This record gives sequence, C-alpha cells and structure tokens, in this order.
Amino acid sequence: MTVNIPGVIVMVVFYLLVLGTGIWASFKSKRKQRRSGATGMEMVLLGNRSINLVVGVFTMTATLVGGGFIVATVEMMYTPSMGLTWTAVLVMACSSSFIIGGLVFAKPMRERNCVTILDPFMAKYGKVVTAGLSLVSFCLDVILVPITLIGLGGTMSVVLDLTFTVCVWISAAVIIIYTLLGGLYSVAYTDVIQLVLIVIGLSICVPFVIMSPHTLDISQTLMNNTLNAPWIGQPELKKIWIMTDDFLFFALGSQGYQCFHQRILSSSSPTTAKLACFAAGLVSLVFGIPTILLGAAAASTDWNQTTYGSPSPYERGEAALVLPITLQHLTPPFISVIGTACVAAAVMSSADSALLSASSVFTSNIYKNILRPQASDREIQWVIRVSVLAVGVVGTSLTHMENSILTFLFLGGIVSRLLSGDPSLGLEPIIHFPGCTLEDGVYVQYAPVKTISMLSTIAAILLFSYLASVLFNKGVLPEKWDVFKVKAQHSPVPLSPVGGATPEENQKEEVKRNMEYYSDS
Repeated sequence: MTVNIPGVIVMVVFYLLVLGTGIWASFKSKRKQRRSGATGMEMVLLGNRSINLVVGVFTMTATLVGGGFIVATVEMMYTPSMGLTWTAVLVMACSSSFIIGGLVFAKPMRERNCVTILDPFMAKYGKVVTAGLSLVSFCLDVILVPITLIGLGGTMSVVLDLTFTVCVWISAAVIIIYTLLGGLYSVAYTDVIQLVLIVIGLSICVPFVIMSPHTLDISQTLMNNTLNAPWIGQPELKKIWIMTDDFLFFALGSQGYQCFHQRILSSSSPTTAKLACFAAGLVSLVFGIPTILLGAAAASTDWNQTTYGSPSPYERGEAALVLPITLQHLTPPFISVIGTACVAAAVMSSADSALLSASSVFTSNIYKNILRPQASDREIQWVIRVSVLAVGVVGTSLTHMENSILTFLFLGGIVSRLLSGDPSLGLEPIIHFPGCTLEDGVYVQYAPVKTISMLSTIAAILLFSYLASVLFNKGVLPEKWDVFKVKAQHSPVPLSPVGGATPEENQKEEVKRNMEYYSDS
C-alpha cells in the first residue's frame, strides 16, 4: 500500500499548529515568570497557579478525555458483549470522577498550595511512606503514555498507511518538545487547541459515517439482531455487580492520578478549581455522544459491501482498530484524515499531561524532598527536563504492546486482583467469588472483584496500622523498629500563658510549626 500523501501533509500542518502553540505558550510562561518572580519549578509544574477558568476547563477535560477515551469508547460500542450498556458506564464514570474531585479534593488541595497530590502524605507520614507512594504514582503516569499513544498509532497507521512505529514516535517527539519548552503553560494552551479540533473533527466525521450507504439506521439496529449483534450490548441482571464494579473503578480510581490534581493545583483560586472540575464533568458527557454514534454506526454496517470486505473487523479480531477502519472505509479520504487529526489531538492532550505529571512527582517528591533537598532552582529545572524526556522515551517504547486500549485500562490491583483473575490479561482466577462461572472455557467473576480488592486493602491497612500502634505504644515492639513513626508522640503543652497567649493558642501554634516543618522537609 502507498502512503497517503495528502493525509500526511494535513497531519504535518496539524503538528506544526500544535507545536507552534506550545512554543508561543513557553514564551508567555517565561514573560510571566519574570514579572511575578516565581521559581522555575513553580512555573513549569503549576504555571505559577494562575490558570484561569476558561483554560482550566479545557485542560481539566483533556486529562481524561484523550485518545484512549475516544478509541476505547468506540471499541466498546462496537464489541457485541459491551455495546451501549458498558460504554455508558465508562462515560458516566469519567464524568463522575470530575464531579467527585470538585466536591472532595479541589478546595482543600488548592488552599494548601500543594505541588503534587503526595504533599499531604509527606506532611503526615514523612519521607519513607511518601517515597513508596511516589513510585506508584510515577509508574501509573508512565503507563498512561503508551495507553494514549497506542490509539493514535493504530489510527494513523490504518488511515495514512504509515507504520505504527513511525506514527507513534513522531507524535511522541512533538509532545516531548513542547512539554520541555513551556511546561504546564504549553500543555494547557495546546489543550485548548486540541479540544477545539476534537469538537470540529468529530462533528464533521459523524454525519458522513452515519449517512454512509453501507450503514443501516442505527435506531433500527439498537435492539435488533440484523447484520451484527444489537449495539445496545448485553444488559443482563447478573452483570449488574460487574457494571457497578467498573463504574467505581473508573470514577474513584481517577482520583489518584496526579495529572488530574495538577490542574486543580494550577488553578488561580480554590473556587476556580471547583468550577473547572464541575464544568469538565459536563463537557466529558458531551464528548461521549459522538464516539457513541461512531461505535453504533460501525456495529450497524454491512462490511461486506465496503472496501474492507468480509468478515467484519470483530470477526477478524480487529475490534481495537474499529475507529480508524470506520473512518477509512465509511468516509471520503479527506474526511478520514480529519478524523485522524481529531484522534491525534485527543492523544496529545492526554499524553502531555502524563509526561508533566510523572516529572512533577519525580522532581518534587523524590528528587527535591528525598534525594537532594538542597538542590537549586536551576538544578530542579534540569531535573524536570530530563525526567520529561526519560518518561517520554520509556512510555513510547511500551507502545509495542498494541493489542487493545481496554487491556491497559483494566489493569489494577496487585495481590487480590491477580488472584481474582482477569480474562483480558489471560489470568485464571485462584479465588472463586460467589457467582464465578465457567463460560466457553473461561471463568467469569460476576462479583465486584475490584471493589472487593479495594475494600480488602483498606481493611488491611486499618487493621495492621492499629495493631502496630498498639504494639509500639505498649512497648511490645522496640521503638527503634518504628521507622514509620507509628508510636504516639506527646509534646508538652505550656501550663501557663506564654507571651500573652492562652495554652490552647500555644498548642495551636506548635501544631502549625510542626506542619510547616514537615512541609519544608
């Protein structure tokens, strides 16, 4: 197959537009830093906490509504066992995660002026615990990079007839360059351009796909088994716990991502942070509509009448590529290129968030707080640049695992999750929860295993923390083993006023000094 030259030209123009926006934002960032006198780390990682509401809504939405979201929702809509039933769960969970973040975390996190989500843990538990949590957060962000880039590589390779590797690495290079140059400012302002292009691109592509002569009326195929299985999916009562489990997994699991909280911490005020979260929740619902329509159209298409031919993408095991296949075979060539640019914009808006998020955790919580507390601001800026480059290269290298976006999205848990099994990873369950049945040679867990794993972990943390506290406070275990400072520390409180203050005021001041000490350490 020959390379789609017009498509390549359009993509080059798109990349230059995004790169130019990122470079412009980097100059804007430097001018603002000179005027405000902000530190380099504060400017690069948080934009000097000056992101306004409009830009904040765009960049907040882009943290979750990316290439993985678009490609995965179309794939879920097209897959007969999922369809609209499961896609609605994903879209609602994505929206709910923003709402929950706005209600619970936005105000307290922004008021504390944290640099990352892990700063409260640093103040409460010290360096040892925070180091472990930082490594987990860092690894999650590294995994997010290939999740987003896989969707772009698959789409571009199908539509433009370029190799998967070339598509991924060129896109990653553009993302790394503008993230290196301007930090959060470049990421935020390119998010604005990218989300606008997503809206325009999807709005253009959806009518062409639905009105294709090879596509049946999607209202007729919703419940009816015509050319393919009904695109409503398989809404069975016995799967209600699995659906609830997945909803909680996506809605609550997103609260632990640094890239989400980075938008909260960069907002100009706590009120702006809350409003940006609520607005992003509504906007994410809007972005779910065109992807649902694209998936429904793909499930209603007579593929034997298209240039793709028979059997269908699902029967060929290419459900993960159904979006680019749909764009290529159900739309004119120029429209398919616009759709590809739309996916590229979505991918870049999420991949740059993951890059900056990982570098934030490594630089602030690992390097500055643990490895080199005395590091200068110039040194910290170089650490940020090196970490962005390293995460970009490592994350892009992981894209060779290109089977499906959904396989990455359902990664979770360690011990109990692995023991519960996961068909998408080829793991058979060792623990058979109630309702576990053998279907077509594969064990299916109908119990909410992710929620059970999460609750079991919380219970284990509380139990062992309580036991450790009792053992240390009663002297059963020597205090030298108390590396996590579990034993209660009792500071003497003045019995008489000092400096005209009451004992209660002196105690409050002591607590305040302790918090400042741990925050600075």
